[in-house]
This record gives sequence, structure tokens and C-alpha cells, in this order.
Amino acid sequence: MLNDFIAKADVLVEALPYIQKFRNSLFVVKFGGSAMEDPQLVRRTMCDIVMLEAIGIKPVIVHGGGKAISAELKKRNIPVKFVFGLRYTCAETIKIVDDVLHNTVNRTLLDLGNRAGGNCCGISGKQVLKAVRTEATDPETGEKQDIGFVGEVSGVNPTPILDAIARGFIPVVTPLGLGIDGQVYNINADRAACKIAEALHARKLVFMSDVPGVLADPHDETTLIPTIRTCEIDDLIRQGVLSGGMLPKIASCVEALDSGINKVHLIDGRLTHSLLLEIFTADGVGTQIVRADSVM
Repeated sequence: MLNDFIAKADVLVEALPYIQKFRNSLFVVKFGGSAMEDPQLVRRTMCDIVMLEAIGIKPVIVHGGGKAISAELKKRNIPVKFVFGLRYTCAETIKIVDDVLHNTVNRTLLDLGNRAGGNCCGISGKQVLKAVRTEATDPETGEKQDIGFVGEVSGVNPTPILDAIARGFIPVVTPLGLGIDGQVYNINADRAACKIAEALHARKLVFMSDVPGVLADPHDETTLIPTIRTCEIDDLIRQGVLSGGMLPKIASCVEALDSGINKVHLIDGRLTHSLLLEIFTADGVGTQIVRADSVM
């Protein structure tokens, strides 16, 4: 029993230099994928985020909610359609997206964070993200197709988030944007997180999803690549290590780094305490993306 207590104390000591290093730093955490489908994982993740805030880090959560949206559409007998990986969002669908993200997903995260002792507040992406309508592009032919009310971020107003942080809240932001005509647009949560992190000059951007990180062999989780420098990305694409749905995520990572963010992390939200393990241990548990000239 005593050895167990000593081991726990050793963990805290190992984390000490990272706690000191990151105190008062702003982190943006994008939470999504199938990790959001397990209530226990969601509860533990919100506890971890509350812990970050308790030790002096300023976390901002940007969440997805695709599966919850699909479930509600199915319940209402509205077809779920994807075009080149993007959800087709008709006028009826965007109303459901808006409702589910705010009143189901966001509200659940707030409740779990507050139950863990945090002080969380929901912020609508409509207050933060300016958007313009976009199209889906076939990665092979370049063909473009209309996908309804899906937007790309054209600007960010960070004031609501910064005000919430200044008042001691943990902001939890929905990935929706507003056009100049008042139209609501569905925004890819990865892109929303990236743009918000850029506007906030975040120290770290963490993508929590349902993959361990970047794998040299996509079928073997023991081939996790712990660090990728931006100068290595083109070679990894040529080798096929980076492909498919990972390409736009990596592009967002590079864009975030170019904007001045120190590091971007890709971690598995299904792994218990993956967020804490990635930030507060020497080896981490996912893949960190850093600039070519970064000093490790």
C-alpha cells in the first residue's frame, strides 16, 4: 500500500516541471470522434480538463458532435449524406445541427465539467466564428460539389472566449459560424479549433479523437510516430503514411504552427487520461507536430 502511495507521489513530481512551464498558458482542446460516444470517457476527459484549469492552465474546448447529429437526423427520418467526407447540410439539417450542438452536446459537456468542480460556460460558435459558404472538393479530380450550409471560417472574434477566461470560466465552444447575412453555417470542428487557437495565440492545440496519433503502419498501433517536424510531412505523404482523412487534419496542424502556436498534439481520446499523459509526461502518448526549426 505504501509503495502505491509513493508511486502516485512520483507521478506528481514528474509532472511538476510541466506544470511550472505551462502555468498561465492557453490551450485549445478539440474533442470529437467516437471518444465522445462513451459517457465514462467524456466524464473523465472533462475531469482532466478541469484539472488543467485548477493547476493554472487556461483550457478552451472546441467540440464536435457528428454522431449525435446523425442520430437525431435518423430519428426524424432525414437522410444523412456525406460528400467527399463533409456532411451535406440542407436548410432543415442546419437547424438540427444547431439544436443538437448547443442543447445536447455542449450542455452535456458543461454539466460534466461543472460536476467535476469546474466552472464551465458554453459559447456559441455563432458569437465567435465568421463564415462563408464553401463547397466540397474531390481530392482526386478537383471537382467541386455544393454541400448546403457548410462554411469555412473567414474571421474570428476571440472576445467572448477571452472574456469568459478572464471571469474564471472554461469556455466550451460549438463549431458553428455566422455569415454576414445572418445565415448559420456548419463548420468542421478541426478547422474551427485551428482558427480559434490561432486567434487566441494558444500555446498548444490538442486534437482528441479516436486515433492514437500518426501511425507508420495504420494497422499497427505500436508504430506510433511520437514527433513529426513540418519538414517531414511531404515525405510522409509520398510514403502513404499520411493519407485520406488525416491530410486535412495535418494541413490544419501546419497552419496552426505557422500562425505561431508552439505545438500541435494528436491523441486518442479513448485512452483514459490521454490528455494529461500527453502534456505532463516526457514521452507522451500521441503524436506531436512541431515546426522544422523547433528545439525539442
